[in-house]
Amino acid sequence: MRDEGAGEDPEALARRIRGCTLCRDAPLGRPLPIPPNPILSLSGTARLLVAGQAPGNLADRSSKPFNDPSGMRLRDWMGIGPEIFYDPSRVAILPMGFCFPGPDGKGGDRPPRRECAMTWHDRVMAALPQVDLVLAIGLHAQRYHLGADARPSLTATVEDWRALVDRPGRRPAVLPLPHPSWRNNAWIKRHPFFEAELLPALKLWVATLI
Repeated sequence: MRDEGAGEDPEALARRIRGCTLCRDAPLGRPLPIPPNPILSLSGTARLLVAGQAPGNLADRSSKPFNDPSGMRLRDWMGIGPEIFYDPSRVAILPMGFCFPGPDGKGGDRPPRRECAMTWHDRVMAALPQVDLVLAIGLHAQRYHLGADARPSLTATVEDWRALVDRPGRRPAVLPLPHPSWRNNAWIKRHPFFEAELLPALKLWVATLI
């Protein structure tokens, strides 16, 4: 239900979320293996929302979202620098999991904690009616923001980006993206449309919105 949080102040809501300890005190499954440190950025004026997966280790240490090589690459994809990316009046940042979920033991990170989306995300989105475009990064974000319109796989979803970003009667628009991790270099090489077609469109939308 997207009207649950209607009327809430986004910045006040962000402050409440930063004090959330559900993944430690009332977890779904194993508790968070590190102290909770919710990381997000909200305002009532940002028309662009970056919906990622969950903060990484470097972001957790600095309490700054996308404060790592993946963030540098994402900003390059968007055609903006950190001074704009970290301006909450222009760019909101809402990961599917607010805290670094810990390493998975295979060189990557665990999936985003489920408690975050179940507890907070509908309220946050209802409090951001001015958002015109959501950058849905990764499968978890795409499944939440696209709902039943998400395709069975990340590749199929991103390949169908033109149809998904222009769904009649759906607002905000949602643009699906792969994660900007360098681990996805091979995926990008196998799908040349991403750099040739999707990224130029992304830069144009971002320039228009900010």
